[in-house]
Amino acid sequence: MDQEQKLKEVVRERYGKIAEQGKAENAASCCGATSPSTKVYNIMMDDYSGTDGYLEDADLGLGCGLPTQFAHIQKGDVVIDLGSGAGNDCFVARHETGPEGKVIGIDFTPAMIKKARANAEKLGYNNVEFREGDIDQMPVNDQVADVVVSNCVLNLVPNKEKVIREIYRVLKPGGHFSISDIVLIGDLPEALRQDAEMYAGCVAGAIQKSDYLSFIEQAGFQSIQIQKEKIITLPDDILEKYLSQEEIQQFLSKQTGIFSITVYAEKPGEKIKKPKLSLEQLQSSSSCAPGSGCC
Repeated sequence: MDQEQKLKEVVRERYGKIAEQGKAENAASCCGATSPSTKVYNIMMDDYSGTDGYLEDADLGLGCGLPTQFAHIQKGDVVIDLGSGAGNDCFVARHETGPEGKVIGIDFTPAMIKKARANAEKLGYNNVEFREGDIDQMPVNDQVADVVVSNCVLNLVPNKEKVIREIYRVLKPGGHFSISDIVLIGDLPEALRQDAEMYAGCVAGAIQKSDYLSFIEQAGFQSIQIQKEKIITLPDDILEKYLSQEEIQQFLSKQTGIFSITVYAEKPGEKIKKPKLSLEQLQSSSSCAPGSGCC
């Protein structure tokens, strides 16, 4: 098994366990994968509680942003969520795209897929589906999505360039993405980078911000912009697990930045306009005419 596959297995195993943890424990750690901090709550995640379409049971406290807030999702859009977990961002996206649209969540952790499907069934959504698979080789055809979203997931994938190329492949011409992720400015201490738990905890798998944006540009995307950016501060009790006090001071004095960013970019091409249905067409498509025998 090569190093890339080993890292994937570490993440898959860890997030299978995370699926059974509570939101408070996840939100107090690094993407739920490290030991919870006793010094601060909500290290990375943003608050979804006031967001339309939010389902508390689907919120495991694993995100580092609110990509759906910036995704410009329209009624009738097809939306793909990468690393969909228990379905949180999918259900928010479904509120935006409406019953006439479609949302596809992709996750490679069976326990997460099971949890997300149970949540969808509870809500009675028949236009939200969850597919098990790797986001660097999506189980989706070419040019399917109007919008791609993701929340603190690409940093967990060893080959980020491949994921970005896959996003380009599955987007329709004129489609776009809004992705929240962890990036770096400056180098992490080697002890953090080498630890598998910290890789599963988002930070050690993060790459330089400049490289991240460069990969997006090289894939062919345009209109690239940072929609939101915030610095992430790791509490001392998490750092102490990996570094001596002297190393912590050196790390903090080097001005190394760990950031959550939400990035937007568009695939070139003219977006196909969806036909607007009349009231009569909408009614006929959503109900059975008396005596038609369709009911």
